[in-house]
Amino acid sequence: MSIPVVLLENRKIPRVILSIPTEGASSGEEGSNLLREAYVLGFTHFDLPTFQHLEAFRTWRALSEDENLAGWFRLDAKMGVSFLGRPLHSFESKLIATLGKGLSTELSRRLLPTVSTAEVFSQKEIDRFAFDRSRFEGALSALRPEETPFLIIGERYGDWLLALGRIDLLQKMIHVARERNFIPIFSGQWPAFSLPKAKPLDVAAYAVPIRQKEVASQGSHTAELIKRFDKPLIALNPLRSRRIWNNPTLAFRFLFEELKIYAAFPEPASSEEVRKILEGLASIPSFIPPRRA
Repeated sequence: MSIPVVLLENRKIPRVILSIPTEGASSGEEGSNLLREAYVLGFTHFDLPTFQHLEAFRTWRALSEDENLAGWFRLDAKMGVSFLGRPLHSFESKLIATLGKGLSTELSRRLLPTVSTAEVFSQKEIDRFAFDRSRFEGALSALRPEETPFLIIGERYGDWLLALGRIDLLQKMIHVARERNFIPIFSGQWPAFSLPKAKPLDVAAYAVPIRQKEVASQGSHTAELIKRFDKPLIALNPLRSRRIWNNPTLAFRFLFEELKIYAAFPEPASSEEVRKILEGLASIPSFIPPRRA
């Protein structure tokens, strides 16, 4: 069967991009085998969270000689920020402590690991965080737009920069990505926090985790936020529950019909789960949004 597609920046993409897990049985050689099995079943777009995944994808793409194979590479925003000439992540404990003082208990629990330091950045120091263009371009130099046209920018440091009011640093990364002919996607860790703050970014779409318990209940704030969000959304790992894997058809209908999600990144751990995803897509239509005047 053909996999439904959606139009994103005038480019047709499948509504499901497979994400091969980075841990467990699907890493290494088994992950490469799973990628090939998924390709045989008709999947052509893959989430590439690490350079190990990129190399496996690159090898398979060269062997298959199929130019329709496309990767979505994830790049943490920490690759583009420095402080006093050093990468910002070398001050991570201090950064986390700073964020912890400004975020609610609930946000801190969701977005921050635990640290013991009490030292924090002053506002003047935060204002001196700088875009590290050379290091960011160095990371991009390992990628090729023709094989990984979609660049997912953000991850942990994406949310952290938003929390500190430094969306300008993300904007500069996105600008450089577009200069290099990549299609930028912003990724955040928590929809209710990330989406409102990241909305001004010049990206093709926003990728956020969709957790069933946060969106399935009646009157869910997160679900309403997602439905009202007027830019393309991508669901990260929406099938994480074992119970959902038993009926992916219902899960996909909820995502695509109720929440109006553009595309999803499920994480199958076996060829059986890849087949379940394919079966779950049988009743999902393609979505080609009308052109804006």
